[in-house]
Amino acid sequence: MQRYTFYFKIQKLFTHLFNYYFLTLDSENMDKLLDNGESLPLVESFYTIQGEGYNTGKAAFFIRLAGCSVGCSWCDAKQTWNPLEYPPVSVDNIVEDVLKTPAKYVVITGGEPLRYRLDTLCGKLKGHGLELFLETSGTERLSGIFDWICLSPKRKKAPRKDICSQADEIKVVIENEGDFEWAEENRKQVREGCKLYLQPEWSRSKEMLPKIIEYVKSHPEWEISLQTHKFMSIP
Repeated sequence: MQRYTFYFKIQKLFTHLFNYYFLTLDSENMDKLLDNGESLPLVESFYTIQGEGYNTGKAAFFIRLAGCSVGCSWCDAKQTWNPLEYPPVSVDNIVEDVLKTPAKYVVITGGEPLRYRLDTLCGKLKGHGLELFLETSGTERLSGIFDWICLSPKRKKAPRKDICSQADEIKVVIENEGDFEWAEENRKQVREGCKLYLQPEWSRSKEMLPKIIEYVKSHPEWEISLQTHKFMSIP
């Protein structure tokens, strides 16, 4: 018992020292590590099935980056919000992991991935013939080259107009009936031909999905997106 207690004390101490080092880095030093886009704060990466939006059902490699200035209460990736908790990982290492899989598509998500310069990452992935999908709230300037841009606008911080004009799809999360109005406001900002999706907030799906169904029946320019990966119990 004493041995296990000692082990956990050492583990806890190591964790505190690790966090102290990275969390006390001032913003200037962190910017230097990330400035050229050669390294990125990687939360996780994995090969799975895209579960929502236009590309639902496609096998894709996900690259999830840390950092978000929006902070939605219903976010299912709150662990990504603080980028200082994730030391930078070299783009070469990220790409190497992608190439270990048979993936044809790569989804770059977050957090908010556009907080960082993505030109280097995108360039190296495109160099291997991969198609790149971006998931963004649209609050930061666009960088990198993408084959598909999914804009998920949030009420707490409206998307940039230049991102709206380049979006291939908008996916609006519906938590309450007031979000339908928010969806229509954003529909007016995107280009003609942009795919339009309404997606129930997961914890309120039973209540909101019937309302979304009726809304789409009355406004057929919209389609429904479901988080099918959660039904399949995959990441």
